[in-house]
Amino acid sequence: MGNLQIKRAYEDIEPSDGKRVLVDRMWPRGIKKEKLALALWEKSIAPTNDLRKEFGHDPEKFPWFEKEYKKELDNNDKTQEFVEQIADWLQEDNVTLIYGAKDKKYNQAVVLKDYLQEKVAS
Repeated sequence: MGNLQIKRAYEDIEPSDGKRVLVDRMWPRGIKKEKLALALWEKSIAPTNDLRKEFGHDPEKFPWFEKEYKKELDNNDKTQEFVEQIADWLQEDNVTLIYGAKDKKYNQAVVLKDYLQEKVAS
């Protein structure tokens, strides 16, 4: 069983990353596709633009954002398929959720990792 982890798009690729999945709706600025070495870019599970803009990476809004983003995931037609794909990959390898935000603590990849861990465990 592999580990689910998160990493900024601007950090170096390591063998321990396993399958790398970009979880942003927009491509990270200044990075070439080859540099990210992605197994998947899943735009459809990223927070909506409205939610992302309202959150604005404000740490005080993070609890609210976390709750709202999980609601979006629960109501997204693509989420179940994504959860199943991640669970399949975790059987054999690590999976790293890649994100572009500067803040390592308050971003959608943190929420998505928590959400996936709950879903994969159940």
